[in-house]
Amino acid sequence: MNEDFKHRSLNAPLSFRPPKTIVLVGLMGAGKTSIGRRLAKRLEVPFFDSDLEVESAAGCSMMEILEVFGEPAFRNGEERVINRLLDQEPHVLATGGGSFMNPQTRARVKEKAISVWLRADLDTLVTRVARRTDRPLLEDATRHRLTLEALIAERYPIYAEADVIVQTFDEPTNTTVDRVIAALSEHIRDHYPAQYVIKAF
Repeated sequence: MNEDFKHRSLNAPLSFRPPKTIVLVGLMGAGKTSIGRRLAKRLEVPFFDSDLEVESAAGCSMMEILEVFGEPAFRNGEERVINRLLDQEPHVLATGGGSFMNPQTRARVKEKAISVWLRADLDTLVTRVARRTDRPLLEDATRHRLTLEALIAERYPIYAEADVIVQTFDEPTNTTVDRVIAALSEHIRDHYPAQYVIKAF
């Protein structure tokens, strides 16, 4: 084998044609939106954020929806929006922290998409969320660690049903994206071999 070709092959990123939409799940602060945007760019597919799509459909912010209509109305709207997006061409979809907890939504994601859990430990989530001011579950900053602990206990066993699990750390976003692509490549190689390719430069 030509040494130059060998060098390029070993160092070129594994890539693939996404056979389905890539759905990112995880708690607030896991990096779903920032990682999702970069992942979509790398895969050359559109990016959607289900929270933003719900706000666009409702014509108001998530906090306004929750305050005026309540969480059940928000969850119903979220489910409808995700169902609509899952019927579109393959893309990257960042979902709200509670959406994967809905059994109907989870089943639809299983059928229509490849789910990726961006798993983060408590300290990482606390650090990231402390910088945000748009998290309705965390209005009282002094209690946000306890809130996140409770959410971890409740949601992590369900998130573990995702097709792919990637641990996230305090690291450059593109580094995490590289690891997401590597994990997706392995999953697609094993389950969708026709869409698995090695990109050569």
